[in-house]
Amino acid sequence: MKIIIVGCGRVGAELAYRLFQRGHQVTIIDDQAAAFRNLRPDFRGRTLEGEVLSQDIQRQAGFEEADGLAAVTNSDSLNAVVAHIARALHRIPQVVVRNYSPDWRPLHEAFGHQVVSSSSWGAQRIEELLYHAELRTVFSAGNGEVEVYEFRVPDSWAGRTMRELLPEQQCLPMAVTRAGRATHPASEALLEKGDLVLLSATLEGIEALRHKLAESREG
Repeated sequence: MKIIIVGCGRVGAELAYRLFQRGHQVTIIDDQAAAFRNLRPDFRGRTLEGEVLSQDIQRQAGFEEADGLAAVTNSDSLNAVVAHIARALHRIPQVVVRNYSPDWRPLHEAFGHQVVSSSSWGAQRIEELLYHAELRTVFSAGNGEVEVYEFRVPDSWAGRTMRELLPEQQCLPMAVTRAGRATHPASEALLEKGDLVLLSATLEGIEALRHKLAESREG
C-alpha cells in the first residue's frame, strides 16, 4: 500500500517505521527538517519537508495515488483540515486522524473522521489498570467507549446465573469457557467457579460489575 503520514513526531515516526517494516511504501511529511531525526536509522521510506496544505507538496507526496493517510501532528485543526482534503479532494480510501486534545474530539467525530484519541484512551486504560486486576481488557473498540473484558468466576458467584451477575445495561455476555470449551451463555445458565467469562461493556457497565463483585467478596 502507498501510505502518507503527516507529522513526524514520535507517533508519526513510530507509525512510519512499523508500516515500512511491513513492506508498505511510506511517505512522511513534516514542515520541520529536524523532525525527521525521530525516524529510526534504518527507515527507508520517503521524507518530505514542507507545508502539507501546499498543493505542490500534496502532488510530490502522491496524494492522488495514496491508499491511506494518517494525520498525526500535534495540531487538531491541521489534522482535521488535512483529513478533509484527503477524503473530499483526493478520495484517499483510508484516512485516520490523531486527536491530540480531548476538547477537539467532538469536532473530528462531527466530520466523520476515523479518530484515535490517544489522550482519552490512554487515560481510560490507566484508570482501568488502577482497579482490581480480576477484570482484564482483551479488546478495545473505537477509543475505548466499548471494550471486551475477560474474568474468572469467583467462589462467591458459583451457582448463580449470568443474569444475576451482569448489570442490566451496558454490559453484555459474549462467551463462557468451561473446561476448555466455549459456549454462548444463556442468561439463566448457572455459573461455576473458574468459568472464564468474556463480555463487552462500557466503562460505566464494567464499574457496575466491579461493584457487584466487591459486594460479593465483602458479603
